[in-house]
Amino acid sequence: MEGAAGVIEIAYAVPEHPVAVAVVAHPHPLFGGAMENKVVTTVARAFEQAGAATFRFNFRGVGASEGKHDEGRGETDDFLEVAAHAARAVGELPLWMAGFSFGGGVALRASTRADFAHLVLVAPALRRITGHGLGEPPVPNDPALGAPGRHAAANTIIVHGDRDETTLLADSLAWGAERDVPVLVVPGADHFFHRKLHVIRDVVGRLVRPARD
Repeated sequence: MEGAAGVIEIAYAVPEHPVAVAVVAHPHPLFGGAMENKVVTTVARAFEQAGAATFRFNFRGVGASEGKHDEGRGETDDFLEVAAHAARAVGELPLWMAGFSFGGGVALRASTRADFAHLVLVAPALRRITGHGLGEPPVPNDPALGAPGRHAAANTIIVHGDRDETTLLADSLAWGAERDVPVLVVPGADHFFHRKLHVIRDVVGRLVRPARD
């Protein structure tokens, strides 16, 4: 599909009678992140099994996607453009948004500009991330990370490992506490959820199952 920075490479799975449209974003492009990441595909597969039309995509400058890395700004536009494309292709259905690491931060920012039914943030990078690493700690009540009342237990969940060495569990807990958003802490899970992907699959499945029932 065409985006603001050029072609956006997407991968999608559309069931015969989808109950929702789901868009899943990948980790940081400058650290090897792409839509084939195992956490991303695990979340996407859980959405698919719940009946959603699922769209993964490569951010600008990754794979066959054109453009250059934009430290989250343009990538947020990419996310929203894919969501709009998905709605045009499948129809106006509830929007499920998700992202892992850098993609989690992007999905969160995108959720401030789109109506959504569910938001799943897996080890989200809530700090500004550049090619040099993590920036300053986020301000939990920063409107850029969601206005009061926009995110709540009814529509948002964070999944974070207690052994995450890349994004900080403390940031997720602080952001969730400000909004009464649940943070599911996975004991023994590192940033990439090695040997813990089944936990993500099950959590996502339980979150969205009522939409199908």
